Amino acid sequence: MMSSSAPHAQSRNPYTGEIIGAYPWADAHQVEAALASVARGAAAMRALSPDQRAALLTRLASAIRERSEEVAQTITAEMGKPILQARAEVEKSASLCEWYATHGPAMLASEPTLVENNQAAIEYRPLGPVLAVMPWNFPLWQVLRGAVPILLAGNSYLLKHAPNVTGSALLIEELMNAAGFPNGAFEVMVADNDAVSIAINDARIAAVTVTGSVRAGGAIAAQAGAALKKCVLELGGSDPFIVLNDADLDTAVRAAVAGRYQNTGQVCAAAKRFIIEEGIAPAFTARFVAMTRELVLGDPRDETTGIGPMARDDLREELHQQVQATLREGATLLLGGEKLDGPGNFYAPTVLGDVTPQMTAFRQELFGPVAAISVAKDAEHALALANDSDFGLSATIFTADEALADTLAQRLECGGVFINGWSASDPRVAFGGVKKSGYGRELSHFGLREFCNVQTVWKNRR
Repeated sequence: MMSSSAPHAQSRNPYTGEIIGAYPWADAHQVEAALASVARGAAAMRALSPDQRAALLTRLASAIRERSEEVAQTITAEMGKPILQARAEVEKSASLCEWYATHGPAMLASEPTLVENNQAAIEYRPLGPVLAVMPWNFPLWQVLRGAVPILLAGNSYLLKHAPNVTGSALLIEELMNAAGFPNGAFEVMVADNDAVSIAINDARIAAVTVTGSVRAGGAIAAQAGAALKKCVLELGGSDPFIVLNDADLDTAVRAAVAGRYQNTGQVCAAAKRFIIEEGIAPAFTARFVAMTRELVLGDPRDETTGIGPMARDDLREELHQQVQATLREGATLLLGGEKLDGPGNFYAPTVLGDVTPQMTAFRQELFGPVAAISVAKDAEHALALANDSDFGLSATIFTADEALADTLAQRLECGGVFINGWSASDPRVAFGGVKKSGYGRELSHFGLREFCNVQTVWKNRR
């Protein structure tokens, strides 16, 4: 979260350095107005049937597509995402709305059962207003991934977005209004830490969802816990990418480079620790470095650009310090390792070799275009290295032995496992982590029901 000492929320183009917008923090009156608004919005959403809410989601998908290029350009301008990836984010978000509109109402249907001589039913009721603290790396998808099921369940949604993507937040609010959501169903609050605390402790807020750093998630979860409010956390990741000796090398390298450097490496569920079995390690490393060297850095508005600037200069500086610490600890610099001169928050695509579990790049999350390669003696050692982390978001296994992959997946301490493919998210399956990567789930029926009151209704049968 942005420090309360900052004078306002500011959006700055990470490629040009231009200040796009400055937005005053919400004062006490504005915080109260936002809380009152989402309370009214929750009542309005509760009064709608699941099918009526689904119809709103269908209209939201249309509204997104009608302004898709504007939304994509806003994302690129505010956080530097290469434009082709920004367009893909917009389309994925519209598809998310349509999937829940089609399949969500059935997931909220009553579930009757006979208990001896009594008729009982499980009902999914809304909780009320949900406060959402969201990050900047997927300005549209991260918001809608949670907001769509939260709204479909009959709740309202109060968004505190990352300050540097406030323009994206306000644009989402416009899209919600264009789709016809009731007033207050979706509300943006340009909030500093103090305002977030006020909201968490306000009786009108029923629950909290957070996507962000471990530090921010822990601080917010502590406050939510003290207020006895449900909280879902999707926090950091240091995902292992295991490649065993029998893997298809070309496929594994292509997936590794794509999985590490998408969104300039600024993805929580991205491959970050590459754990390679020793028999294939030299060949994998050589090809990985060669393919990484070919990545095109440049203007994120250019369709040929594969790597854009990092979202903020302070994040680039933090990443550089992590790289330098790892090198001092004995790692080998195979590529990059420097902040690039000139305009834009560019960091050279970097590959670190000979990384061991004691080093910074192994123990901490590297949120930028840096890959850390470690060598494993065998599959069992690779598994031990993969689990030797405070994080547990997702993991990847490349091997030709499907039975072995299934066995390893059962023992990986993470929320998602990808066999012979790199990490992704999809509304049809649950997304989330364990350990310091958080708790609770988004997407699928799990995400839809996270912010429901699962109510049992009993009826005597005489």
